[in-house]
Amino acid sequence: MGAPVLADANVGAIIGGSVAGLVVVILFVLSISVKIVTEYERVVFFRFGRIRSAAKGPGVITRIPAVDRVVKVNLRVEVIDIPHQAVITSDNVTIQVDAVAYFQVIDPVKAIIGVDSFRFASLRVAMTSLRSIIGRYHLDDLLAHRESVNDELRATIAASTTGWGVEVRQVQVRDITLPQELLRAMARQAEAERERRAKVIAATGELEASQELSEAADRMNESPGALQLRTLQTLAEVATERNSTLVFPIPVEMLAAFKNAGTK
Repeated sequence: MGAPVLADANVGAIIGGSVAGLVVVILFVLSISVKIVTEYERVVFFRFGRIRSAAKGPGVITRIPAVDRVVKVNLRVEVIDIPHQAVITSDNVTIQVDAVAYFQVIDPVKAIIGVDSFRFASLRVAMTSLRSIIGRYHLDDLLAHRESVNDELRATIAASTTGWGVEVRQVQVRDITLPQELLRAMARQAEAERERRAKVIAATGELEASQELSEAADRMNESPGALQLRTLQTLAEVATERNSTLVFPIPVEMLAAFKNAGTK
């Protein structure tokens, strides 16, 4: 009686182990056959080395193991930092310029089969385009018209990346590093410009004041009584200082006015 029971237990263990192994194999096959593609991704299929007509996704994608090869492509906008580039401007000034570029894959099939690595290739194109375009500008134009430089950069880079299924959304020059000698020269120039403006403003004020004083003198010359009243007003203003001694020059015109009054 003990032997049949032991044989049944061994058979049950073997069957259980086989079922578990089968389940593991099925899960493994499903894991390599079923791919989940998110909303911002697309999958490019290769069957026996040949590209399928179009990318697939999003959702659940099935493939045949050892027959199909899939490559996922991200469709979101990617930011690429263009490192500092040493550039000589059109007016022979050596500067360091860096920028940032925004790329987005619009054709996953071209992005995979059109270039080895579209990210690396786009970065290299952006670096060479940055040096080429910045070198055609004068330093003053580069600092004053940065928007036009950004637009030209974007158009130049996009002309190369469009064939790879990559669209350039935006390119911006981020930082322009000037030599220390040039910075000191620009500081001296700015200081001289401020001094020139200060002198011009002071001279303009003196001119306007002289014009006003000339007009006031002409008005007082027309009315001798006005000059006398102005003199008395000045005496009243000085008297408020509580000075014990007051030295005040009397204009000759005022004496003439008193003389005319006495003769009358």
